[in-house]
Amino acid sequence: MESVQRRRVTVRGVVQGVGFRPYVYTRATGLGLAGHVTNTPEGVVAEVEGAPAAVHRFCERLAADAPPLAVVDAVDHCEVPVSGGAGFTIIASRTGGPARTLVSPDAATCADCRAELADPADRRHRHPFITCTHCGPRFTIVTGLPYDRAHTTMARFPMCPDCAREYGDPADRRFHAQPVACPACGPRLRLLTGQPPRESAGAGPDGPDPVAGARRLLAAGAILAVKGLGGYHLACDATHPGAVAELRRRKNRGDKPFALMARELSDAERFAHIGPAERKLLEGGVRPIVLLRRRDGSEPGPGAPGALADGVAPRCPDLGVMLPYTPVHHLLLGLPGDPPGPRLLVMTSGNLAGEPIVTDDDEALDRLAGLADAWLTHDRPIHVPCDDSVVRVCDGETLTLRRSRGYAPLPLTLPLPVPPTLAVGGDLKNAFCLGEGRQAWLSAHVGDMDDLATQYAFERAERQLESITGVDPLRLAADRHPGYRSTRWARRAAGARPLVRVQHHHAHIASAMAEHGLDGGRPVIGIAFDGTGYGDDGAVWGGEVLLADYAGYTRFAHLGYVPLPGGDTAVQRPYRMALSHLRAAGIGWSPDLPCVAACPPDELLVLERQLTRGLNCVPTSSMGRLFDAVSSLAGVCHQAGYEAQAAIELEGAALGAGAAGPGYAFGLRIPPGPAGAPVTADPAPVLAAVVADVRAGAPPGLIAARFHTCVGDLVGTLCELARERHGLDTVALTGGVFANTLLSSACARTLRASGFTVLRHGRVPPNDGGLSLGQLVVAAAADTAHHPQQGEAHVPGGTRQSA
Repeated sequence: MESVQRRRVTVRGVVQGVGFRPYVYTRATGLGLAGHVTNTPEGVVAEVEGAPAAVHRFCERLAADAPPLAVVDAVDHCEVPVSGGAGFTIIASRTGGPARTLVSPDAATCADCRAELADPADRRHRHPFITCTHCGPRFTIVTGLPYDRAHTTMARFPMCPDCAREYGDPADRRFHAQPVACPACGPRLRLLTGQPPRESAGAGPDGPDPVAGARRLLAAGAILAVKGLGGYHLACDATHPGAVAELRRRKNRGDKPFALMARELSDAERFAHIGPAERKLLEGGVRPIVLLRRRDGSEPGPGAPGALADGVAPRCPDLGVMLPYTPVHHLLLGLPGDPPGPRLLVMTSGNLAGEPIVTDDDEALDRLAGLADAWLTHDRPIHVPCDDSVVRVCDGETLTLRRSRGYAPLPLTLPLPVPPTLAVGGDLKNAFCLGEGRQAWLSAHVGDMDDLATQYAFERAERQLESITGVDPLRLAADRHPGYRSTRWARRAAGARPLVRVQHHHAHIASAMAEHGLDGGRPVIGIAFDGTGYGDDGAVWGGEVLLADYAGYTRFAHLGYVPLPGGDTAVQRPYRMALSHLRAAGIGWSPDLPCVAACPPDELLVLERQLTRGLNCVPTSSMGRLFDAVSSLAGVCHQAGYEAQAAIELEGAALGAGAAGPGYAFGLRIPPGPAGAPVTADPAPVLAAVVADVRAGAPPGLIAARFHTCVGDLVGTLCELARERHGLDTVALTGGVFANTLLSSACARTLRASGFTVLRHGRVPPNDGGLSLGQLVVAAAADTAHHPQQGEAHVPGGTRQSA
């Protein structure tokens, strides 16, 4: 008689809600194995019994052949006693014990479901909630683990006999697909109009179609609140100038660009350049917002809809474009054969500027009442808010700028183990991070913490992520800025637990190191360029070169300090930074300079007194503020209505300049010998050269291009000097300034040509959205570092700061 073996197999990772149990069932039955499979808080657990060769084949490629949405971290198996029996079953999920697995992020509607959606013969034809094992809501509907229908917001929708039959059929694409539903048993779409809002169309087979009504409203120039996967969007026809302008006014949006949703790729190609890497992102399973370089008027693209409204992204070099990712989106933009309607929609988050995205239906009717003319909503609750992710392509690689829908909460593998820790991130673009062992879970994008509602959203998201990861933090990590709301929250929440305060730019560099798997055994040259970060001397840092590992850093070089007149006011009015830089450089405020002309005369007098007396003028070394200054001095942007507007428009000006020739040059003040004070990069010569170009009539684009070149040259020079003095040859480029792909590409090209290894962000944002990952690993290193005292030098010749 042939021998029989039985093995227990535990699969950990993102293996719930992705069809893993049906996959195991099909694999086991195909090999003639008996046994069972179930979800547990630890992951998917199977027991298989049969011929040893068949059991071996089952285990051999279990991870390699997994379903497309699965992310397998580990497969462990061991022999257990044979129990006999025949057949293979999926048994009810086991509960209890700490959670150690995650469901998949939400996934865009798959090709099979899209085909059924458009097929008049299919029973789910035009069903707004069509889904299967390979697509649809996951993270945003999960209320607990294990991942079963009872632990999702679909629990309130009992399956009809037809859906139950598909759900129980191992050969069906919807076998154990938890969100499965159909028009007979699923959620109901409604269109609400008027004040107070009331239902104007029903979704029943005999009633009018709410999607058709919504499309008519959009075509007429209305603004719609549309319930999506992770929250409400505000939508309007992107080719309707009046609708776009009104949405911008109602939302108090300033000049900040709107995102677009295009019916098809060709609908966006008339307005933007789409390369192979961008195409893959746009059409993939995540479907984030992808930033695309705009075409100018002399570069007509393939045939597409009418002209884009000027108010979509005024003076911005990029367009943020996504394709439909839910059945409602596909219906709203029109299926083949539908009456004509808008093919390009503005799709912006459903909130006022600075507030968190709206997810609750009653709250949507209240908070969006002054923003929307109608509501396209439904009765499937959103449990977890999740904004759209934002990415772009830099040198052929994906650069994540906002990590949220489709990516969160996939864990990142850490290069070193960490104790259970919560890192709270910063105040801008907040995302927090939970870590334990060699895994880190970055939250979805939370937002800017200056709004009280965002702080409440942070607390809810943190509790929810703890519940599904099972991480019970023993310590917290936060930014060193004493005024950060995130830091104050951490101080209150820590209680008796230790709180590690991490310097802002050290966290940025550590984030890049962790993403690239560095163990921290050797320091890197960290180039941390951003707008604001609390410095060890109380100044506002932001143009930093730190020689850093996880345990500490040495400040090797920085931009020369200039006054930041009026704090946030200087950020909102770039001409103030230009005037501050001119004064620091000893250059007079001549009325022929654009930044002087942009400043109202009364404000100019006040600013002169303020700078003379040093009133509310914190010193800053910020590279972001230097970009603002040059943008205004060159006449590109004087008023910033959103973060980094002046720098973004300066990059746009540089893109159109063509060959700029040699750049400007910073002055370097290099202390003698390897030890002592850091190198200072003096921007005064750059300002003087820009002024000369302005007075010579140089176009703004040429000035912008020369400035970008000189910043890239500065990075190369400082890295060469660091290598010469300290023997380091790995460079991390990080901070929000490196969202500028023109600068990032130039720096990477120069450094690689000089033999440096260059680390740039990809899966983790370079801006403050990635800050918490760095805080997490620095806090862990603070435990393991054994320094006699803070300030001990690990880099020869430097004054080192510990975490």
